[in-house]
Amino acid sequence: MGQAPGAADTCGKRRPLVGVWEQALDIHALAQAVHTLNAEDALQLELPPGQWQVLQQYLVRHEIRAGDLLIRQGDRERTMYLLESGNLQVFVSQGTPGTHRLAILRPGSVAGEVGLFGDQPRMANVEAMTHCVVWALRKPRFEELAARVPTLALELVRACAATLAARVRANMERHAALA
Repeated sequence: MGQAPGAADTCGKRRPLVGVWEQALDIHALAQAVHTLNAEDALQLELPPGQWQVLQQYLVRHEIRAGDLLIRQGDRERTMYLLESGNLQVFVSQGTPGTHRLAILRPGSVAGEVGLFGDQPRMANVEAMTHCVVWALRKPRFEELAARVPTLALELVRACAATLAARVRANMERHAALA
């Protein structure tokens, strides 16, 4: 297991995740969760098993306790997360957490993809509702993936773009229904 959350590593760098321990394990459970998620905004990442193994080299696995924040609204951290297990809630910081809930993410979902591709503050909080396992892809590792395995990086971008499009469409439909 890694060191305590928020602690400095041996190089003096602050670890950005709260309530997280890193472990190097097989990515099979994540691939299965992505493949089986049946949701409008599901990450349609169609990879053969060998490509999942390649992708795993660029990801870091984290376990998160229920109630811990994975993403904090307003932060500029550049990481995308793939949810292997557990449930995450996405909400905005206007009142009590969960009061302005935007979504509940299930295993196989992606969170924080906008932060990976843009240098804007995080638009919402993402909190673990249950014990969760996520795989993090940080911006420098994505850039390395794009340089070394461009076809895999392109497939990941394509899948994230499709997820974003589905989420934008759902938000537009939700706002149209309220008007």
